[in-house]
Amino acid sequence: MNKVTIIVPVYNVVDYLPQCVESIARQTYAHLEVILVDDGSTDGSGPLCDEYAAHDPRIRVIHKTNGGLSDARNAALDVMTGELVMMVDGDDYITDDCVETLLRLLQETGSDFAVGRWRMFDDVDGLPDDTIDDNQVTIYSQDQAIKKVFYQDTLTNSACSRLFRASLFDQVRFPEGLLYEDLAVVYPLLQQVKKVAYTNHLVYYYRQHQSSITGHFTIQRTHVLDILESLEQRLAHERSQYLPAVKSRLLSAYFNILLLCPSTDEFQAVVDRCWKGIKRLRWGCLADIHVRIKNKLGILASLAGKQPFLWLFRGVTLKKY
Repeated sequence: MNKVTIIVPVYNVVDYLPQCVESIARQTYAHLEVILVDDGSTDGSGPLCDEYAAHDPRIRVIHKTNGGLSDARNAALDVMTGELVMMVDGDDYITDDCVETLLRLLQETGSDFAVGRWRMFDDVDGLPDDTIDDNQVTIYSQDQAIKKVFYQDTLTNSACSRLFRASLFDQVRFPEGLLYEDLAVVYPLLQQVKKVAYTNHLVYYYRQHQSSITGHFTIQRTHVLDILESLEQRLAHERSQYLPAVKSRLLSAYFNILLLCPSTDEFQAVVDRCWKGIKRLRWGCLADIHVRIKNKLGILASLAGKQPFLWLFRGVTLKKY
């Protein structure tokens, strides 16, 4: 049997950790190695991790000083022993058949990683209604998968809700000190795959904290622009066939950061950077038949000018990007 390593970064999530860890312990596929990485928690999460490890031999705990999500994941990647690996954030949880579903999909299709459907929820509204039919499977080639991710069509850049062959991480680590760390590794991972399998069977529940929906804007949010602008420059010299998809994703980031960013002197450079980027990319993206409708509506609204655009869209509640 293939051993599956599940990596769970843990930082001050004592209220949510039981739901997360117990959902992993209930998996219908039992040959697991579960690595809980206590990333310098101060709320009792660390001792709670130790309690779980004391009662389940599959669980091991790494205690470390706080270094952020990437550093926690990397610490586990350095010591994992599974042939396959998946990431679960400490405040999320998975369905009982998550591992079994993704492992079977990966094995039956010979894919390099398997992706399942996820649902976002929050503690106030709970889970939304779910009317999607399960068990529809799609196989994507490397070319298709890269385009699907960056055109934001079915596949996302998240590291969660998917099962990877562990060898994909032999030369890949999450960048430390950056937000949007998943976006930074998705292309290096996809560069190595031959095909990716996707099922719309629900496997993952992603907790959206109320505080993060309209959360305090910090300059670290612009890391998404740094990552995508760097990838745009790289692909211009390496694999230009993916430039239109990356430009579409970058345009989405410009729109999102512009709407989140306060119109104050402190962040004027960010506002100017986003607006300049929108103007640079909008005509090419408008002509691209693969660019999603949401982006094209934003492009059309932007033609009226920056202030009308902000007036029109800033009242919209924004989910985590």
